[in-house]
Amino acid sequence: MVFNTILGIVAVLAAIYVIYDVIINNKKLSDGMKVLWIILALFFSIITAIVYYFIGRHAKNDLFRGNKL
Repeated sequence: MVFNTILGIVAVLAAIYVIYDVIINNKKLSDGMKVLWIILALFFSIITAIVYYFIGRHAKNDLFRGNKL
């Protein structure tokens, strides 16, 4: 019971972190990539937060813009 509550809180915080960082701090990502990260954060919050932290914050990994940056 307590583990599920803690996991739920961590999942919500992870989703909020990704959505906040995508919208506010990461201005170099294209709009399509921002929408993709937000959708992924809503469905797979903890895994998405980990992947976003290591890979997604860099504009060179933008799937919609290409690797021109």
